Amino acid sequence: MTETDHSGAVENEAALTEAVPAEAPPTDVTPAEAAPADVRPAEAPPTDVLRLENLHVSYQTAAGPVPAVRGVGLALPAGGRLGLAGESGCGKSTLAAAILRLLPKSARVEGSILLGGEDVQAMSWGRLRAVRWAEASIVFQGAMHSLNPVRRVGDQIAEPILLHEPKVTPAAAAKRVASLLEQVGLPACRANGYPHELSGGQKQRIMIAMALACSPNLIVADEPTTALDVMIQAQVLRLITGLVAERGISMIMISHDLSVLSVTCQRLAVMYAGRVVEEGPAHEVFTGAQHPYARALAFAFPVIGDERSRLQPRGLGGDPPDPADLPSGCSFHPRCPVAEPECTSVETALWPAGPARVAACIRVRPDHAAASLSEEAG
Repeated sequence: MTETDHSGAVENEAALTEAVPAEAPPTDVTPAEAAPADVRPAEAPPTDVLRLENLHVSYQTAAGPVPAVRGVGLALPAGGRLGLAGESGCGKSTLAAAILRLLPKSARVEGSILLGGEDVQAMSWGRLRAVRWAEASIVFQGAMHSLNPVRRVGDQIAEPILLHEPKVTPAAAAKRVASLLEQVGLPACRANGYPHELSGGQKQRIMIAMALACSPNLIVADEPTTALDVMIQAQVLRLITGLVAERGISMIMISHDLSVLSVTCQRLAVMYAGRVVEEGPAHEVFTGAQHPYARALAFAFPVIGDERSRLQPRGLGGDPPDPADLPSGCSFHPRCPVAEPECTSVETALWPAGPARVAACIRVRPDHAAASLSEEAG
């Protein structure tokens, strides 16, 4: 990502900090860490496009560090699609920005971010510039603020092509831009337009074309349908999922809507207060969540044709916790309808909750399940 490609207001990407990797405290066991190292082939090449290991991100403030991401571990295989869901402030966008080191100077990153087996935190500035757009790109949630308002959109799409592929001539880049615009459902003549001349849906399509310009291995779509009407949202979602599937590109899609992620992604991770509280096959997590928060998030969306969900919506009371003052024990216990006394003092790790599935809830722990069975038997 170059000095002018993110936003008209962000012209100098050199201001972005290079976070210093540091050793982080131990965290929960996640699917990315589930297999013991000694049972893996010693010389097998990495198969994960992206791997996060014990990732912590905090922001330095006058009152001290404020945690935004706490011990996240996730793995995304080649061609895989991972959905990331949660309320505003749960750490989704911070995690997305950390992947390509787009966080502000106040952020401190600990843990490991492996992109194609290479540690992003250890990359030099030159290597990082070579990776952005060419190996991994991002679709920001605010297309209007991500496009330079005084440059034609065709030039903005061509910029990463010309930067990362020096042998490509401007004329050849222009042809690729026209092809990309057609792939995202826009006429080639739109290349001569400016962002203010486009609708919200068209600007988001431009961002998708820009993300695809250099054929990256990974695309991070950070709420790509924010502020779009329902019909345009559906068009954009079909477009981006169809293109990444056609090209075999891995994708992380961030959204508040579990119903959308359940049909566009293969796996789904739900975040709360900076932690992943449940992760597993997308449809199974949406239809049969094991963590009370993931279940509440799924029930927040009415089911078409189900009169009960329309007349009696099952929302979630209360507000997400303040990251600077997290509750003791399980961060969700003040809002949890099935909280137990132990939840106020113990932060439960991620436990197996089914095939290829984990949840950070006391109710899925083997000892709790055994105790429940004993009570029922008695």
